[in-house]
Amino acid sequence: MIVRDPDALPDRWGKRPSDRSVGELLRGGVIILDKPSGPTSHQATAWARDALKVDRIGHGGTLDPYVSGVLPVTVGKAVRLTDIVLSSDKEYICLMRLHADRPEERIRAVMSRFTGKIYQLPPVRSAVKRQLRIRTIRELEILDIRGRDILFRVSCDAGTYARTLCTDIGDVLGCGANMVELRRTRSGKMTEARAASLQDLRDAYVFWQQNGREEWLRSLILPMEVLVEPLPKVVVKATAVDAVCHGADLNICGIHMLDEDIRKNALVAMMTARGELIALGRMAMSTSKVMSTSKGKAVETERVFMEPGHYPRMWRYSTDLDDIDAEPVFPE
Repeated sequence: MIVRDPDALPDRWGKRPSDRSVGELLRGGVIILDKPSGPTSHQATAWARDALKVDRIGHGGTLDPYVSGVLPVTVGKAVRLTDIVLSSDKEYICLMRLHADRPEERIRAVMSRFTGKIYQLPPVRSAVKRQLRIRTIRELEILDIRGRDILFRVSCDAGTYARTLCTDIGDVLGCGANMVELRRTRSGKMTEARAASLQDLRDAYVFWQQNGREEWLRSLILPMEVLVEPLPKVVVKATAVDAVCHGADLNICGIHMLDEDIRKNALVAMMTARGELIALGRMAMSTSKVMSTSKGKAVETERVFMEPGHYPRMWRYSTDLDDIDAEPVFPE
């Protein structure tokens, strides 16, 4: 990150996300759920809600009932970050079955052509409008070929249909093909290696409630900050945090550090020096402009996640919340 103000007041307040209690994580966290084949994503999320006894819960990236694997489940304040999960890239392991025999060399040659940008028409039985759209296949790796059955791994954009991919491959091969089984192994940076089953969630919650053993449950609930890892970051000075918590836009004088090469109008995560998410906002100017200018609005605040009062109020306000005096007022 680029340090804009090396003399910023040291952050003596707040709490690192890793130090939050289980109760705090349940008020704003994310669970990497290993959804089983059978229930819908909505049903699996409802079972997670009942197991954790929470009021607000949501899921990102719907999986069809017969598809298993990584289903990000958000709880508490993190529900408002679900749209970021939906836009994250995905990875799947897919079993495809050809409708006729084809030489292995031919199969590999055809499937290698399905990388990069491809056109897709969503299946008839889908939740979106059926119109041609472009998706990017970053990787397509054949793991095994046994007769007509082909097991492969695919890394792709959100909204890519594996069923359609199998159908298109079969059409190019001239024999037809269909998807037999599908498992999502990654959503954004959330992988199946850290995924928890519904039974794990229930047992871990019982251990915490009845025995006071919170280690297991803490390992299953991640801080909501993991959801904004793909976004560029702006580290806010401790003296300006509470102003942003009240909905104020962030001026240049309130920035401690920021990522390189952030463009104007980009969605950014405003963070404390301790790694806590304060709010999401839109850059009103680029990184280069921030570094070359001393005054002006740098980020327009859109969604606030941190409660006012978490950091002390250290700025004088005018009648307009967006107008913050340049001099901080330090608490005694």
